Amino acid sequence: MSSTFIKALLAVSAIAAASGGAYAAPAAKPTVAEAERFLADADARLNKLSIEQARGAWVGENFITDDTEAISAYFSERYLTASGELALAARRYNGLKLKPESARKLKLLQLTLMFSDPKEREAYTSSQTAMTGAYGKGKYCPRNADGSTGTCMALGEMEKVLADSRDPARLKEIWLGWHAQSPAYKQRYSQYVALSNKGAKEMGFADTGALWRSQYDMPPDQFAAEMERLWQQVKPLYASLHTYARYKLRQTYGPDVVPASGPIPAHLFGNMWSQTWDNIYPLLKPAGETGSYDLSQVLVERKISPKEMTSDAERFYTSLGMQKLPASFWERSLLTKPRDREVVCHASAWPMDDKDDVRIKMCITPTAEDFSTIHHELGHVYYYLAYNKQPYLFRAGANDGFHEAIGDTVALSVTPDYLKTIGLMPQEAVADADIGQLLKRALEKVAFLPFGYSVDKWRWDVYSGKTKPADYDQHWWELREQYMGMSRPAAISAEGFDAGAKYHVAADVPYARYFLADMLQFQFHRALCREAGYTGPLHRCSVYGNPKAGAKLQQMLAMGASKPWPEALKAISGEDKIDGNALLEYFAPLKTWLDAQNAQFAAAEKH
Repeated sequence: MSSTFIKALLAVSAIAAASGGAYAAPAAKPTVAEAERFLADADARLNKLSIEQARGAWVGENFITDDTEAISAYFSERYLTASGELALAARRYNGLKLKPESARKLKLLQLTLMFSDPKEREAYTSSQTAMTGAYGKGKYCPRNADGSTGTCMALGEMEKVLADSRDPARLKEIWLGWHAQSPAYKQRYSQYVALSNKGAKEMGFADTGALWRSQYDMPPDQFAAEMERLWQQVKPLYASLHTYARYKLRQTYGPDVVPASGPIPAHLFGNMWSQTWDNIYPLLKPAGETGSYDLSQVLVERKISPKEMTSDAERFYTSLGMQKLPASFWERSLLTKPRDREVVCHASAWPMDDKDDVRIKMCITPTAEDFSTIHHELGHVYYYLAYNKQPYLFRAGANDGFHEAIGDTVALSVTPDYLKTIGLMPQEAVADADIGQLLKRALEKVAFLPFGYSVDKWRWDVYSGKTKPADYDQHWWELREQYMGMSRPAAISAEGFDAGAKYHVAADVPYARYFLADMLQFQFHRALCREAGYTGPLHRCSVYGNPKAGAKLQQMLAMGASKPWPEALKAISGEDKIDGNALLEYFAPLKTWLDAQNAQFAAAEKH
């Protein structure tokens, strides 16, 4: 340790001692000028630390080892320490009459966890990093008939089995194999919840769930009520889709596998969490469908690379008048799964600095799903680029649902006409009828709604203490049955931790944002289509190549979090309330068709 460092450390210690400690407030009455200086310093400090944290996390998720986990945890702890200290110090200025921009910064600054005990802070960040690493390293190793261990399978391989297999026994085996991985960190998760709640309470929140719900420019209870209101709006559409899926799955697997009523076993929906059902579209497609176009097949046959797929997505954004991605994006992003190391393959977008170092991390495969996902991830990237001139505290989405909705809004414009325009669908090809296209999209978007709602509904109960660790799985499946109409393929284990088999639980990423995004994207899509002058059916609209719609979108993106989210929503849509009616309008032809199909199935079963 150098003498210069020791002198600096002693000087800092002396200052802290003289001021009464790190959290001691100055004795004098605060002034507006002092508050403005504090906010400027806080913004600069958090900006610097966020860059360090992003780089540490990038290394931690792209080179998973014990050492990189420690590096990631170290930088996360530094950021958490600073944000907690600044949040506590910010309270001193709460009574001042500040200009609106400063008042908003002061409020945002205090929406964070605070740990006055360094050991608890270290334990919190270490646990979070370890759970993310454990999730990324999880593998199912089946037993052979002779008792030996078979070839181990990573999550991506298991997801492919669930997507492609139609053997219910095999599906059940793989589903249970993955869900058997998460109990290994159940105890760590319960300890993490307790620590997180301590950090929330130090900032004056009842628990972490209440802190999360406070980030939507309304009281926590009001936000919970808004979520339920939105769910009730769209519930009838989901119920029609679920009923139709039951009839078609019974035709495929028989009444011994799929019951005539009650919840349906969760392993039959083509997805590890039953959150989207598009992989079972071949089982659910309309009878007599003649369209044979398969985007996944086209991508494979043409040997279109992950980089080319990403370039296609980039061209959509540039067609709206947005900038080309910086050269560093192509140099530093992870687009394919490395052969030489473990990485977290879960697709994510990353703002690495306060300039233009933006990246995505994704193990891209040539599938229609990944083609859509790339459009989604670049939505995050273009949001980062749009608001990077804002102060650090405003460099975020208007709310986190906005951030998730942008790329999905663009993906709604990935229509047959768009695919023909970019050369991925032959001009002479006859696209599937509207109902087929709408059903495919509903199996992704509508099927997701109750899952998107119930993940955080479960966590709110965990964080509040209503649900204890011994009841994690019981409550998880109560909600899955209530909202999704799903049942566990096998009996619940007292030691189980099925919620932890979802990345966002293991990584402690709030999930309400995805439910809100599912609503917002249709509202955004409708607004952009109107801006483009489109007047036809909403599901046929693509704004590709329309700079007028792009300018409307860019205007909202550039706002970041500088205004309450209703103002950002109004800037793009003219509306200041999230509304499920745009989604219902989009799927209206499908709802009519589903209800007619279900009536026919019901009548046939009676006879």
